[in-house]
Amino acid sequence: MEKTLEKHGRVDVVDVLRGLAVMGIILLHSIEHFNFYSYPDTAGRSVWLAFSDKAIWDGLFFLLGGKAYAVFALLFGFSFFIQYDNQRLRGRDFRLRFCWRLVLLFLIGNLNASFFTGEVLVLYSLVGFILPLTCRLKDKVIFWLACLLLIQPLPLYYTIRACVDSSFVVPTLPTGSFWSATSEAQAHGTFLQTLKVNLWEGQLFSLAWAWDNGRVFQTAALFLFGYLAGRKGLFLKENLKIWNKVLCGSLVAFFPLYGLGNMLPAFVDNPSLRTPLLLIITSLSKFSFMLLLVSAVISAFYRTNLNRLLLQIIPYGKMSLTNYITQSIIGSMLFYNWGFGLHCYLGITASFLVGIFLFFLQYFFCRWWLERHTHGPMEYLWKRATWLK
Repeated sequence: MEKTLEKHGRVDVVDVLRGLAVMGIILLHSIEHFNFYSYPDTAGRSVWLAFSDKAIWDGLFFLLGGKAYAVFALLFGFSFFIQYDNQRLRGRDFRLRFCWRLVLLFLIGNLNASFFTGEVLVLYSLVGFILPLTCRLKDKVIFWLACLLLIQPLPLYYTIRACVDSSFVVPTLPTGSFWSATSEAQAHGTFLQTLKVNLWEGQLFSLAWAWDNGRVFQTAALFLFGYLAGRKGLFLKENLKIWNKVLCGSLVAFFPLYGLGNMLPAFVDNPSLRTPLLLIITSLSKFSFMLLLVSAVISAFYRTNLNRLLLQIIPYGKMSLTNYITQSIIGSMLFYNWGFGLHCYLGITASFLVGIFLFFLQYFFCRWWLERHTHGPMEYLWKRATWLK
């Protein structure tokens, strides 16, 4: 009898987390008008609408800003572990195949970037090479490397340099002209003009912004933490006690970091010291809050009656790549000049409602699609191209 090879199957709570992360990303992108930040005149709006706009903006960014993407990155590292270890169990080395998979992701990311400049897949495809380079290291080595990346080594160097040299100025990448070009195309460009600008100036701005704001180091750290979570089986029910500790630890860490980040600008006048120090604190604060959200969802999934509700999000999480790309296409069509140009008419509250509608539209499509297919459209194409079959 042939021995059936063991392999890692899908973990439901991971699909739930992935689905919630993409939902959060869509809601944020909607109120941002997909990196356009152009809104109708607010002079005549009611007090209640002004309150709603501010509450939605501040609430969503507090809850999801920098956290939804962090969850997405954490699960990217976890997915690499599943793929890598499944092939290891078959006696195969997945590292080179994953590098090819990252090349494909770079192409997919540029497709997405042609519609939306704030996308992350291109960044993931570049930073993702850290995973095949480190996947055979010991757990402790990967953990401490991830911690080093998480504390933002370059901004930390800038902070120390500014403390010992008052004349030091933090270097930044020149992005003003790139931002102006993309804004101009979004406001007045045709479809082809917008795609052309998005693919060049838009991507240069996006990658430069990610570098200046610590997203490169943070993303690499989250990839490694996600890979370790896969190694340790942390998303399985038997390790729920670990997430209880994570929940308590993240609560203890978040509030001091968040308060310190709000206080810091009032006490540090030197921008060359304030900027990198604030970046480090903010990055750690968002990481703590992201862990709080992840551990809360995992606890709710395994321990409460919310399990039935959370299970409903699984089809959406299984098609996260398809949903992420289609939200860029639909969003740019809704708000940019080449499409309906709704940036002139929809404020924050109305845009938030559009985001909710877009989520449900995608959600019901996912349920319909997965009743007939095993993978989402983009997931299927990426998988087939990965194995060249």
